[in-house]
Amino acid sequence: MTHDIRELTEEKELTTAFKVFFTSMVGFPMPEGEPGILEFVEAGRPLGVFLPGPDGEPELVGTAGSFTSRLTVPGGATVPMAAVTDIGVLPTHKRRGLASALIRRQLQQTAERGEIVATLRASEATIYERFGYAIASTSTAVEVDVARARMRPTVPVDDSGPWRGADGGASNGAGAGRVRFVDAKTAWPLLAEIYAKAGGVGCIERPQLWWNGHQWAANRSKDPLYVVVHGRSGAEDGYVRYHATSTGPWMTSSDRTIVVDDLVAHTPQAYLALLRFLLSIDLVPRIVFGKLAVDHSLEKLFLDERAVRTTGVADETWLRLIDVRAALSARTYRGPEAVTIAVIDDLLPANTGSYRISASAVERTDAVPELTLDVAALASLYLGGTRWWQLGYVGRAVEHRPGALAVADGLFGTDRAPFAGTMF
Repeated sequence: MTHDIRELTEEKELTTAFKVFFTSMVGFPMPEGEPGILEFVEAGRPLGVFLPGPDGEPELVGTAGSFTSRLTVPGGATVPMAAVTDIGVLPTHKRRGLASALIRRQLQQTAERGEIVATLRASEATIYERFGYAIASTSTAVEVDVARARMRPTVPVDDSGPWRGADGGASNGAGAGRVRFVDAKTAWPLLAEIYAKAGGVGCIERPQLWWNGHQWAANRSKDPLYVVVHGRSGAEDGYVRYHATSTGPWMTSSDRTIVVDDLVAHTPQAYLALLRFLLSIDLVPRIVFGKLAVDHSLEKLFLDERAVRTTGVADETWLRLIDVRAALSARTYRGPEAVTIAVIDDLLPANTGSYRISASAVERTDAVPELTLDVAALASLYLGGTRWWQLGYVGRAVEHRPGALAVADGLFGTDRAPFAGTMF
């Protein structure tokens, strides 16, 4: 079977590719109406695979998309990244190797663009490792029982000024901080401006097309949506987007719930003020956080730590190192020792080879390796979300010199677990 894969630039083809992806995902609603398709995708990046149709003309039957972004790595540097999304093949053309061909071509495209890494969010967990991707960060979902969530008296209080509720009245909650409501329909440029300052390990840049997609989804939601920001006008340093669920029986419900869709805070003061605000909302006994870092420690704020209950843990960032040397050189390392690792990459063979890693430099070397692993295993370690000893335990990192795993663990160590908090 012959197929043709090419980059899609024309609006008509991009629209068709979007429809192919949403058809392949079965349960996703297809965006329609304004804004147009070019508000959601980056022309020239999506790939389409074509086969002869019933009339002999080329028919687009599969697609793989991506957009330009950046990833924050240990040490605070940001590196060029391909944010991979919208991979799908029509159900009528499954099991023909088309998705594999698309992903392989996309890896070449990413390398040609000079992007050091690629990341994605996986709908299926068993597909992407064979293409060099691996889970590099994880998120957790938690519920807070508001009645039990009394903050410890040791938690700092932000007394920088009063916040005002939707009715314009000043809050009587001590330490609420300087928070205020903004219009959920028009706040998107402000939220993008606040988020642009985010920079934790694993964080990604959100381009305008990402915001366009989320604005489209929010505008079509049937649930009430709210946005609260922290900080003086022009100097905001945090925000929270949330919505209420099961609003039909809201008046008589005993289980009223709000779901936090996005929480961004650049200072401890902003974080605590936004949390205090959420806990102060009347009528709501339960708050759901769908995405938090696995080391969030939210429960440590409360006298009763059981007020916070973990309801799920899920993989988040699937990472692929496109240029191993550049990626390894971009992040920082710890400790006085060095280790030499051998990396195997069958799909991008230029990465295959040995690298000497120390806190001062990363160099290609012909020295005998002390550890050997494939590029997917290295991706899982890269942000600090997985430990070298864990991969050694299951045979994915092979130790040739006793103690090399411990040295590598020290070098790759990070203070916090990586976290993106961004779906795409």
